[in-house]
Amino acid sequence: MQFHEAKLDNGLQVIAELNPQVHSVAMGYFVRTGSRDETSEVSGVSHFLEHMAFKGNEKFNAEDVNRIFDEVGAKYNASTSEEVTLFYGAILPEYLSQTFELLSALIFPSLRQDDFDMEKNVILEEIGMYDDQPAFSAYEQIMKTHFTGHPLCRSILGSTESITDLTSDQMRQYHQNHYLAGSITLAVAGNTEWDTILDLANQHCGHWPAGTFERDTQEAQPPGGLDLITKDTSQMQHIMQMCPAPAARNPMRFAAEILSVIIGDDSGSRLYWQLVDPGIVEAAELGFNEYDGSGTFLTYLCSEPESTAENLERIHAIYQDVNKNGVTQVELDQAKNKVASRVVLKSERPMGRLSSLGGNWVYRQEYRSVKDDLDTLKAISLSDISELLEAYPLGWTTTSGVGPLGDLEAA
Repeated sequence: MQFHEAKLDNGLQVIAELNPQVHSVAMGYFVRTGSRDETSEVSGVSHFLEHMAFKGNEKFNAEDVNRIFDEVGAKYNASTSEEVTLFYGAILPEYLSQTFELLSALIFPSLRQDDFDMEKNVILEEIGMYDDQPAFSAYEQIMKTHFTGHPLCRSILGSTESITDLTSDQMRQYHQNHYLAGSITLAVAGNTEWDTILDLANQHCGHWPAGTFERDTQEAQPPGGLDLITKDTSQMQHIMQMCPAPAARNPMRFAAEILSVIIGDDSGSRLYWQLVDPGIVEAAELGFNEYDGSGTFLTYLCSEPESTAENLERIHAIYQDVNKNGVTQVELDQAKNKVASRVVLKSERPMGRLSSLGGNWVYRQEYRSVKDDLDTLKAISLSDISELLEAYPLGWTTTSGVGPLGDLEAA
């Protein structure tokens, strides 16, 4: 595999990891904008824009977009997070030119009023659908509470009120301010030529407006708190707890990822063997999330309401033991093997490499090969875990919950 990178005159970053041994090629536009870059007045507009992109532009209407992607057999989609909006497609190499033109068209859609009005109803239905999912509601609530006063507190979907009040003019203004070439990274992985990528990028992206949207990346100072949403119709109690963890540029992020696998992976972890496997709870997991300037350890518990307090005490006891005594070499080795397998298996497809390729560049302006990841993983030691726990001990700064309970004694 060979890495290439260039910057167009308008500031668009173009990166590629090329591999002539594979049989497909994947490309994606990583736009450095998400819910944290919004204001309360336009909450949810980044996700709304993701939907509007597929309505097309002056050359391709919505029917054309879906038809052409299907005609070339593309695997395509888009996603919006707190910090990145991604548009991607994976195809056979002979269809790269067609896919490149179409995917590029999505970045600057027409944003027609009739499309806006129609899609607003779709977004409102989506918000209602997710409101019926307790785990999603618990996540929305804990992000809002944990990051109170910080941009990361904003909902990706927005609210019924913010989407209802949003106007097409506000969306166009947001798009104009945030969809600037300097805030976009084009990443390509797989079987194609670097000169071909540059030619296509200049042809379809060279006219995009230059500039960069500057983001406030100060580290959050969570005030902590407890917020419960009482839902009598829920048969289970869903609890999420959050505490600070390394940010996206912090070298300790590698140890944090390994620690989350040791303690809270969905199989083979301490939480799994002590709570899930014995049938005490339906789910108990620990995840690590990295953001610009901030990071979190996120605990998720799903159990019978009457045993929630007891189960939280079990989890907290595990965390206290880890903070005091660390983890074992056996646990560390097993977690490293598990993560190494995931890295390698994912890397065997260009689509699997795309997210790593683009993510590393968006957050750190850094290229990391599979070997780089494996070498870093191999080097993580018990002392690295101890250093991490000293700086970011496992805990429960903030708690949210959805279910029948109105209070949590153990929280």
